[in-house]
Amino acid sequence: MDYVWCHGPRCHKRPTTTRVRGVKGSKVLRTVKIALNEFRSNSVYKYFCDQTCMHDFIREHIQEFVQLHPRTEALETPIEDPVKETIQSNFGGYSWTKTRIKEVDNNSNP
Repeated sequence: MDYVWCHGPRCHKRPTTTRVRGVKGSKVLRTVKIALNEFRSNSVYKYFCDQTCMHDFIREHIQEFVQLHPRTEALETPIEDPVKETIQSNFGGYSWTKTRIKEVDNNSNP
């Protein structure tokens, strides 16, 4: 089975028993080894052992990401006119407004 090491910048410093390695008198906290199974191979967790390590990595490297992939203009999605619908509750007479927004498929090549 293939594996990768967790990319979390502080993974090797987190004091959990799953990270303890070595023989008595020579213990270390080690980065988690991630087995690439069906779930992990196709997700962001291919590179991170958990959300803590993923968010630590993002916090440390977000400026680099943005410099590599800057957003220089707004993105837009064509939609139909929003439809507002008032919904009446059967319990207590409360009502609320629900707005449905539907994307328009402008693809001329189906």
